[in-house]
Amino acid sequence: MTDSQESGPDFDKGDGLLPAIAQDANDGEVLMLAYMNRESYDETVKTGRAVYFSRSRGRLWRKGEESGNVQEVVSIQFDCDCDAILLKVNQVGGAACHTGRRSCFFHLVTDEGVKLVGELLFDPNEVYGKK
Repeated sequence: MTDSQESGPDFDKGDGLLPAIAQDANDGEVLMLAYMNRESYDETVKTGRAVYFSRSRGRLWRKGEESGNVQEVVSIQFDCDCDAILLKVNQVGGAACHTGRRSCFFHLVTDEGVKLVGELLFDPNEVYGKK
């Protein structure tokens, strides 16, 4: 493939699921990693809202369907091998993570060990109920 060719993500790789990184469109913070299949990708492109494939639920997961913390897609890119997707998003509601934090990447490795960073923006038990 040359740089001038147009194509989409290659869903034949990864058994039909590709990693999708959500990154804040304004400040560049990496918010989360999820997976997309062809159907979730197509719906994301069509609606402008992030839709993923939930491996644990075995179905489409429309980001924010329970919490209200949706992701409005600003741009979509994929890597050189067309097997990883980057969504630049506006994170509505503040929290991208189901734990109630802005980012899923809140475990910081330090010389003293791992510490949790990032403010808790909502109580997941109140939003999702105790599971």
